[in-house]
Amino acid sequence: MSRPAAERREDLVALYRRARGCTACPLSESRIQVVFGHGNADADLAFVGEAPGFHEDQQGVPFVGRAGQLLDELLAENGLEREDVFIMNVLKCRPPENRDPQPEEIETCRPYLDAQVELIEPRVICTLGNFATKLLTLSSRGITQVHGRPQAQTIGGRSLRIYPLFHPAAALRTPRVKEQLREDFSRLPALLAEAVEPSPALTVPAPGAGSPLEDPPAVDQLGLFG
Repeated sequence: MSRPAAERREDLVALYRRARGCTACPLSESRIQVVFGHGNADADLAFVGEAPGFHEDQQGVPFVGRAGQLLDELLAENGLEREDVFIMNVLKCRPPENRDPQPEEIETCRPYLDAQVELIEPRVICTLGNFATKLLTLSSRGITQVHGRPQAQTIGGRSLRIYPLFHPAAALRTPRVKEQLREDFSRLPALLAEAVEPSPALTVPAPGAGSPLEDPPAVDQLGLFG
């Protein structure tokens, strides 16, 4: 049974505070900021990318560079905004020179991702690119084989649907991939509507609106809308 949204939101903020001080792997030595995630703490739809890049490391917010602009564009084309979804990455710290995540880094960071899914309770997760897709589908099949094909999975104790998509960064490099990403994205609203069962609206108090939080600036950076 789902817990009240306000309780889950407070636990999500507590998880963010723990992640912000994490030193469990060497990436903590080179990062500027932990990029925990950003968006609606009670979202039905979430996106999981690979790892923060330069701009994300600077701002502490995922997908704020050119790939993020394309993601925002695709959301808008399908009647969605960042305020409607939650966006996160497999890794919460930027790998040096934007290199690929290493297996030990993924393993170390995985509990944060599982806990985020458990607390946000999304019905659909879009995996962006190979690393997120292989991790969350428990498969070695690459994104070119599985993109646009919903899969049932259990993550963080939650039964949900995984919807693999090409990473926006790959779409920026290859026009054909961009066209395919746009086509796959266009089927997302119908998938989301199918996955979401009608339920009473859950409200989440905004920072400063009677919420017993100790450091509102950190919550503002996290960007828990709604």
